[in-house]
This record gives sequence, structure tokens and C-alpha cells, in this order.
Amino acid sequence: MNRLMNFLRRFLLIDIFKGLKVTGKHFFQKPITINYPEEKTPRAARFRGLHALRRYDSGEERCIGCKLCESVCPSLAITMETEPDKNDDSRRITTRYEIDLFKCIYCGLCEQACPVDAIVETRLFEYHFDKNNQRIINKDQLLNIGDKHKDLISDDLMARRN
Repeated sequence: MNRLMNFLRRFLLIDIFKGLKVTGKHFFQKPITINYPEEKTPRAARFRGLHALRRYDSGEERCIGCKLCESVCPSLAITMETEPDKNDDSRRITTRYEIDLFKCIYCGLCEQACPVDAIVETRLFEYHFDKNNQRIINKDQLLNIGDKHKDLISDDLMARRN
């Protein structure tokens, strides 16, 4: 009896018709594909993307060189060097600030550790690099990202705090 059922199942192509039934159900439904460049998927409010360094409204850099972001980074992606300020001996200035995007795990700990909100992770996820040496973002590039997307960053920070 069992042999006869297996023969009929193979001869009548029952399994293929079961698969075609599933395909037929979805064939006439509206597709769920998103046309990426024109349409964007919604992102969570806590999404973390490309890093940026912020400035005060006066144009002065926010980073005070405390190195908390470097010490709290679990993947050791942040490299930072500081030196005393020539104008004010009680202050330090950041001479080198680099983030290796291959090492970074986008955890947001650097953002949480910063006492002056100097380093932030933006909602930007559309970035790329063509060469291996472009994976390291330096201080000037981070400041440019912060200046370019200043309004977006401030809106995101206000939304996160509320």
C-alpha cells in the first residue's frame, strides 16, 4: 500500500503542485519589494550609522580630549592623541582623532561616554569607500560630516532625549 501511494505521488507530481499552489497564492498579491534608491525603508529611532564630531555654535570643537571614547570602545576602533593647548595650559586639544570603520561595531558606547556630546553616531548609512585606506575616518572628515549634517544630528539628539 505504501509503495502504491509513493508511486502515485511521484507519477501525479503532487509535491510540485503543492509548491505551485504556494507560488500561485503570492503571484497575484501586491509585491513587497522596495525600490531602494527611490524608496527608503523606515529605520528605528535608535539606529546608529556613520560617526560625526560636533562643534559648538561658536565654531569651537566640542572634543576636550578626555579619551573616554577611546577607552570605552570594545573593538579598539578609535585612536586619539592630545596635547596641551598653547593658549590655555589647563586645556587639552585633540590633534589626532581616527575611527576605523572596519573595526567599529556601531555599539554607541563612544557616544554615551562623551561628557560634552562631541562624538555622535548619525542616521547616515549610505557611505562607501573604494580603497582600503579610506576605511579610517580622521578628525577633519568627522568634523565635516558634523558640519554638513548639523540639523539632522541635533534633531536626532532631541528625539532621543525625549
